[in-house]
Amino acid sequence: MKKIFFLSVIFLATTLQFVFAQDKKLPAIILTDVDGNKVDLSQLNKDGKIIIMDFWATWCVPCKKELTNIMNVYAEWQKNYNVELVAVSIDDSRNTTKVKPTVDGSSWPYQVLLDPNSDLKRILGFQNVPYVLVTDKDGNIVYQHTGYVEGDEFELEDQLKKMVGK
Repeated sequence: MKKIFFLSVIFLATTLQFVFAQDKKLPAIILTDVDGNKVDLSQLNKDGKIIIMDFWATWCVPCKKELTNIMNVYAEWQKNYNVELVAVSIDDSRNTTKVKPTVDGSSWPYQVLLDPNSDLKRILGFQNVPYVLVTDKDGNIVYQHTGYVEGDEFELEDQLKKMVGK
């Protein structure tokens, strides 16, 4: 009897994990961009683009290196894969004043959003930055990656190629 119970629990857990993994989308949460405009994340895919969401902080050296390295290939990615990169700062409210100068000084061409209370970070359940997730054209989260090592942008591009069938 115990075996049947444990097998049932394992089956149910596996099934639920599979079901929820299939429908994982960006949450309907509203963040503010660096200019004070409200942005509803659930609307980012409305034009059918692949969204790369890159979480970073002003104090995170690998985060800034990743966003700068992606900038070197971003125009090509936009053309080849129809992507938009959204950089989400997790700097707390004391440090959000550093975000816009960091972005302007780096000349990043991305939309930059602020998550000063880590609401989105908590909902998505990740701990460390840099953290990258990719959504398909329907808004489903299809790829996630934590950390950055020089060249990770090419792994990310491989994921984009798979998504568009190249």
